[in-house]
Amino acid sequence: MQAIRRWLDSDIGFSFVKTPSAWMAALIALLCVLGALLAPWISPHNPFDLATLDLMNAELPPVWMEDGTSDFVLGTDDQGRDMLSVILYGTRISLVVGLTSVLLSAVIGVVLGLVSGFLGGWVDALLMRLCDVMLSFPAILVALMIAGVGRAIFPNSEGMVAYGVLVVSITLTGWVLYARTVRGSTLVERQKEYVQAARVIGVSRLRIMLRHVLPNVMGPVLVLATIQVATAIITEATLSYLGVGVPPTTPSLGTLIRTGNDYLFAGSWWISIFPGAMLVLIALSVNLLGDWLRDALNPKLQ
Repeated sequence: MQAIRRWLDSDIGFSFVKTPSAWMAALIALLCVLGALLAPWISPHNPFDLATLDLMNAELPPVWMEDGTSDFVLGTDDQGRDMLSVILYGTRISLVVGLTSVLLSAVIGVVLGLVSGFLGGWVDALLMRLCDVMLSFPAILVALMIAGVGRAIFPNSEGMVAYGVLVVSITLTGWVLYARTVRGSTLVERQKEYVQAARVIGVSRLRIMLRHVLPNVMGPVLVLATIQVATAIITEATLSYLGVGVPPTTPSLGTLIRTGNDYLFAGSWWISIFPGAMLVLIALSVNLLGDWLRDALNPKLQ
């Protein structure tokens, strides 16, 4: 409780409390995360239990529509799975893939950006030309290519292999932004007096980068990572929608939207609309948090 109280008394905590959009977005994001984490316990049905599925229940409408039933509040999909349950499980898969890829992208980008900005010279030129090459391709195209190569190498990939290919695809397209951001901040920090003083007294380059420069360039990284979580989740949903993401039998948000698209004009709109609404809700809440964090960490706006 004391830690929470100290945080609320800080500048960031005060800004959070005084910004309605920030705490509302945080509440929505928290509910989505808790729903995903607690899916095995709060879901009305288990979409992975084939013994409980009945094709006679396929494409049932939501409870408030005609022919709807209270057993399936948001209706069912084409396989007879409860939509509320598959959305909760699908959100968990999308969040795991998104958070994992953002974490890996941030680690790779921060390391390369820190080395590039601090060392300079041919190292900086080589890494920045690599970033330029990556930026010359659309992110979704690179992700599609990597995912396609992964599926070609592992044609029968299921489970962790398929998730690994998806995470690698998003990571390889996401580290560039972190590298360029950290490089720009490092170029500014390495010219400051505390870095020059550390060099004069003989502190090693590695220690200067890790103990002195890195903490001072993490502000923009935190803002970028917050916003990139929404981008990574949308990218995962896009890849799954295009058929190169998680297996079609796995209820991720992207596969649910793709499946529902086949039944959209047949009247079963809920199969794609509800997962799409969940995707928009997550992306919107995370983006609002990112915007608030960017303003809160900007000393010019204090």
